[in-house]
Amino acid sequence: MSVYRPLSDRLRPTELKDYVGQKHLLGEKRALSRMLDSGRLHSMVFWGPPGVGKTTLARLIALQSDLQFINLSAVLDGVKEVRAAVEQAKLHRQQFQQGTLLFVDEVHRFNKAQQDAFLPFVEDGTFVFIGATTENPSFELNNALLSRAKVYVLRTLEEDELSTVLERGRALLEADLNADDSLSEKVQIEIEDKAAELLIEAADGDARRLLNSLEQAMDFAEYEAKQNQPGLVRLTTDNCKEVIQGGVRRFDKGGEAFYDQISALHKSIRGSDANAALYWLVRMLDGGADPRYLGRRLIRMASEEIGNADPKALQIAINAAESYERLGSPEGDLALAHAASYLAVAPKSNAVYMAYKAVLADIKEHGSHEVPLHLRNAPTKLMAELDYGQGYRYAHDEPEAFAAGESYFPDDMLEKTYYQPVERGLEIKISAKMEYLRQLNENAIYKRRS
Repeated sequence: MSVYRPLSDRLRPTELKDYVGQKHLLGEKRALSRMLDSGRLHSMVFWGPPGVGKTTLARLIALQSDLQFINLSAVLDGVKEVRAAVEQAKLHRQQFQQGTLLFVDEVHRFNKAQQDAFLPFVEDGTFVFIGATTENPSFELNNALLSRAKVYVLRTLEEDELSTVLERGRALLEADLNADDSLSEKVQIEIEDKAAELLIEAADGDARRLLNSLEQAMDFAEYEAKQNQPGLVRLTTDNCKEVIQGGVRRFDKGGEAFYDQISALHKSIRGSDANAALYWLVRMLDGGADPRYLGRRLIRMASEEIGNADPKALQIAINAAESYERLGSPEGDLALAHAASYLAVAPKSNAVYMAYKAVLADIKEHGSHEVPLHLRNAPTKLMAELDYGQGYRYAHDEPEAFAAGESYFPDDMLEKTYYQPVERGLEIKISAKMEYLRQLNENAIYKRRS
């Protein structure tokens, strides 16, 4: 009885010319092509999302370079397996005078000590090292390892590339069916155009996901063919819908894709592009992002990017988050879209955000100043005897409810202007009011610090 192998594994190319994707690395005179043509291999890190061919490319590099291929997984293996791989590489060189390519999948899962275990053997040429990761190497890999390996970014597959993979999968499945000697006639597999579009769309650039979905959908298609039209197997959209359910977009709730898309949403709102803001918001919702988290981020954006230029923005963001809590998905998703589009078109000001950071920097640099006596409350007789509240001017008793010339900063601290409104939205009026009050202070007869 043969051991089952997934279609994605059986379809791995055995020659580099059959590899699909990554033309920016493997095209004529591109980085990896030049490296392979020269025969001078170096250690590498392949960074990219799942299903784009990291493992397959490493295997093909080993094959074309006539190197033994050793495959480790940082999820399953540890320092013990690394040491065994080193011994295997040394023994192989002694016995067969052949080098080794050590491939470590999900290398970011190794801790610092495990990553450091590679370094001496990368240095002395015991093996060529290739690590694969879905996470940003800058954050997840040791600097020592990164300094010895060149990072190559692998991209998601384009639609035409996925079409090529789909056709190869169809052909292999058709060949499998026709290998059955019990069949009285040849079998032909057809994939409806709409079904192919659905599979490619659901794959979202991931060849492995595409082939897994194709293989699963074929179970339904084969059954229907045997019942109705022997000799013809037609894969329909209904067959595909049986296996494609839930969110299909590429979305990593804790990894690089997550933060990239959050960044894109934030920058779209800052850039006043409502259409792009809606695109990134809906894409994240569709991909499985927590709507409550997105609601919190919108609230943050309302203060950071808009502030007093349009105070309604903050309230709308809060209302959207609360609406989601009450309605849930999908009804509450619309409230988040409402908020995102409003924030995008609202007048922008980061004046409050910049003022907040400036104050925080001053506090960290200069420490805690004492509260001036005139600003302290005096609820007890002792406090009054200590001059708490002495000389405080009650603003409501002053002309225009403003105590011109009064100071509210600590006595031993220079007064500063942290908040500088911009000439947009409501902050135009706020700026004018602040200037008017500044003039009143300048012209005041009584000045606490004069």
